[in-house]
Amino acid sequence: MDNVDNLPSADVTEVPEDAKVLDVREDFEWEAGHIEGAQHIPLGELSARYGEVPMDEDVYVICRSGGRSLKATAFLAQSGFDPINVLGGMGAWADADKPMVSETDETPSVK
Repeated sequence: MDNVDNLPSADVTEVPEDAKVLDVREDFEWEAGHIEGAQHIPLGELSARYGEVPMDEDVYVICRSGGRSLKATAFLAQSGFDPINVLGGMGAWADADKPMVSETDETPSVK
């Protein structure tokens, strides 16, 4: 991951309401709580599935705390995309009381 300091990043408060969001967390994390409308591709599957990510728009990449999304942002940038790493991840999203949905009957949470 060369030049990770030069990768675009945004605080959760800077993510536009209509932004394209890519969540790279694992399935159990996604099911517990995620951003409504986000695209889900676990980091381990991204190299095989990056063709599913839109190339013609900014993509905000998020994980639990920011480490995996940084790796995903670096990979996507090297592959010709315009990714933006979301600082603090879903933990910061939840701390900012931003809306989340879950795939379970439980209240959305960050695992």
